[in-house]
Amino acid sequence: MDIAILFGLLFVLLALSVPIGISLGIATAVTILTCSHLPLVLIAQNAFTGMDSFPMLAIPFFMLAGSLMTYGGISRRIVDMAECFVGFITGGLAMVTIVACMFFGAISGSAAATVSAIGSFMVPMMVEKKYKPDFAAAVISSSGTIGCIIPPSIPFVVYGVLTGTSVSDLFIAGVIPGVTIGLALMAVAYVISKKEGYPRMSGLPTLKHVAKTFAGSIWALFVPIIILGGIYGGIFTPTESAVVATVYALFVGKFIYKELNYEVTMTAFKDAVLVIGATLFMVGLATSFASYLAMERIPIRIGGFILGYAHSKFLVLLFMNIIFLIIGCFVDNISSTIILTPIFLPIVKQLGMDPIQFGMMISIALAIGFSTPPYGCNLFISATISKQSVGAIAKRLVPFILAMIICLQLFTYVPWFSLALLGR
Repeated sequence: MDIAILFGLLFVLLALSVPIGISLGIATAVTILTCSHLPLVLIAQNAFTGMDSFPMLAIPFFMLAGSLMTYGGISRRIVDMAECFVGFITGGLAMVTIVACMFFGAISGSAAATVSAIGSFMVPMMVEKKYKPDFAAAVISSSGTIGCIIPPSIPFVVYGVLTGTSVSDLFIAGVIPGVTIGLALMAVAYVISKKEGYPRMSGLPTLKHVAKTFAGSIWALFVPIIILGGIYGGIFTPTESAVVATVYALFVGKFIYKELNYEVTMTAFKDAVLVIGATLFMVGLATSFASYLAMERIPIRIGGFILGYAHSKFLVLLFMNIIFLIIGCFVDNISSTIILTPIFLPIVKQLGMDPIQFGMMISIALAIGFSTPPYGCNLFISATISKQSVGAIAKRLVPFILAMIICLQLFTYVPWFSLALLGR
């Protein structure tokens, strides 16, 4: 009964478009009142405890760093460098968009920030070069997903804090899956561009042009080197790296590229604060929700039910992927991770799956939801940028989403993709 009330009420509220954080809080409170003797004050206590975490500080700082990089000119320099690498391929602008998202994802850790930063000037540029607007929007929506897979990744931080798994190990493990998804999206974009006759962005770059572009982009390209090199070199923690990225973005935007004046800087801070406030509100109440699950042993009960009916490891993992893909369509990635991890991690441990591999699996499956209606924030951001309807973009997204789902199956059933760089 408590499981039915908890999840039933949650999905009814979400269907009524009640904000996710409020939905989680109401569902938890009603279930506690009707099905247990726990005090309601636990919701507030656990919400503050969930936010009162040093590793969790990485989330607002990476979001702020991404906002400063967008306004400070770093994202535009990344696009210039991406053009040198792939601009000469058929569908060059689409290729540049995907590669630029991979670079920017290695800076911001956020899918929404990646779509906003790269899409704001790549989509209009693609439309100007006679790319269909809905295709341009589909490219940026799907490739923006890489922003929360290639390290540093905000969902990896959340998963690491929840499970006690090393965030640094999760970052290392995310490199191969992130690059694999990027290559898969480029393959889809190439086939569509070939079919629809989209041109190359430019010819083969000369050595002089590459050197000039590299010199102009070098300060932007240093960001992932500083962040990831500092973490893996033991110089600072993932949380400290987020602070370093923020200070670096502020310094480069102000003194090197000279694009961050007082007004622009305040706008960047305001945009970041609005997103951070909404995100931390969801994180707090999602933590209360997950705490109630643990106290009532709901994950163990659900796990026993699943394992009682599905005896094959292949079927259990397939069932989980289907659940994650469906939930990702309706619930924010961070909230979903907090809710679903305590339920399914004990099950995959019984099946012998490494927690790092499961972290890749759940994070990537939920990340696909960024580009699927009705919730997908990437989808709505790209619709706003391109001025196309969500329905038109969603149709164009089908081959890209299928490519990501195929990649997800590789990460689910082939441990090498997640564990190779860790030597496991």
